[in-house]
Amino acid sequence: MTPNNILWIVFIVTAISLFIADLKLSAGVHEISSRAALILCGFWVTVATLFGFLTGYMLGFEKMVEFFTAYFIEYSLSMDNMFVFLIIFSYFGIPPKYQPKILTWGILGAVFMRLILIFTGVELFKAFHWIIYLFGGILIFTAIKMIVHKESDMDPDSNPILRLMAKFIPFEKAIGSPNFFVKREVWHATPLFAALIVIETSDLIFAIDSIPAVLAISADKFIVYTSNVFAVVGLRSLYFLLASIIQYFRFLKAGISIILFYVGVKMLISGWIKIPALLSLGVVLGILVGSILLSVVMKKKPAEAEPR
Repeated sequence: MTPNNILWIVFIVTAISLFIADLKLSAGVHEISSRAALILCGFWVTVATLFGFLTGYMLGFEKMVEFFTAYFIEYSLSMDNMFVFLIIFSYFGIPPKYQPKILTWGILGAVFMRLILIFTGVELFKAFHWIIYLFGGILIFTAIKMIVHKESDMDPDSNPILRLMAKFIPFEKAIGSPNFFVKREVWHATPLFAALIVIETSDLIFAIDSIPAVLAISADKFIVYTSNVFAVVGLRSLYFLLASIIQYFRFLKAGISIILFYVGVKMLISGWIKIPALLSLGVVLGILVGSILLSVVMKKKPAEAEPR
């Protein structure tokens, strides 16, 4: 059995175990405190780090660097997703105690969607090398759009899948149950299910941006998929952590946009200039840490924080 096959087995067993544990943690109705979210974030990052070191031990230093670079890119882009999730939960009036359940099922859906998108993307890269330039342009466009776009402009009611489903099943307006469906004269979908649908379709859009960014680092299916999954499984705890501290990191979104822009440029120049994975890892971490430190140093003025 090859080292790559052994790592796939380790990954599958680890991922399934973590998913089962996450489902048990989300069972029932409860809120996740910022302290618990911080501990869980630390746990997920530790698991990903150990797996990255194992990858390096079995496949070599270069593959380890590719894994960590892809992981940090995906994890940093996931932070921007959390801004949108905050708006979705606020729009549907989902109480914090019901949010863990929605996020857990949303993450499971995201894992399967990304499996299809990643393996398709890798094959496209192999068959049509020029597509890397198309994806690079998309990432640069996304980075610029991220700077000028306001999340408050998003309207969940305009979600096409949600509107299509409403033609076949009625949706409840009030939240009276922690379930996705309730039985009246006929079955009704609850606002929890509506929020789940919008989150799933939003993640599909995010994946179209983030997966090309990771493919710019590596075309190895194993590296791309495992780094994506380890970043995605930690989203639930990341959401509750960021929800409690997001007001303190005003430049985080700008930092994420710069990372996207950098990766887009890296793809566009890849035919002429090869940027080492280790350098990319340093750039991504530097931008991410720099945006957080800048947010801490340059805090909002009272008038800025509370506009009239």
